[in-house]
Amino acid sequence: MLQRTILILLLAVFTAACTSTSGSKKESATVEDQSTAASGNDGGVQTYGTGDQSSYSISALDDPNGPLAKRIIYFDYDSSDIKPEFRSVIEAHAQYLANNPKVVLSLEGHTDERGSREYNLALGERRAQAVKEQMTVLGALPGQIRTISYGEERPVADGHNEAAWSQNRRVELVY
Repeated sequence: MLQRTILILLLAVFTAACTSTSGSKKESATVEDQSTAASGNDGGVQTYGTGDQSSYSISALDDPNGPLAKRIIYFDYDSSDIKPEFRSVIEAHAQYLANNPKVVLSLEGHTDERGSREYNLALGERRAQAVKEQMTVLGALPGQIRTISYGEERPVADGHNEAAWSQNRRVELVY
């Protein structure tokens, strides 16, 4: 009996809370469209990646055909010297960093499986540092670039031959 009384009381309170009086004043909310003021466009349409093409924007990182699409630099066996064919990749990324001082880039150094674990970690670090040094010479701020070495721990190609090893000797540029 007590449960029935409590249930009826709760239903009555719920029903009273959901009803409105006809004499109450209707309120309205004003919504201001700020898209035209924020974007600077008269039509209220925001566009991204358009405008001055001489400077990079975040969309430049996503352009599969743009100068920032290449993000791997390969190295010769037991070397941290940057090959000439990768200088343009480094220049493009250094220019992007110089134009976007708040962007941070990680340089991940990798090696093939030959050599001891300790040696490969040191070689991966030398490779990442070589790329960082080149980028800072070209205008990137040192604080924008982090380096890490994975040595032989994260191969992209399995195999115990030159074809696999050459793909694993690399520095990856990760935004």
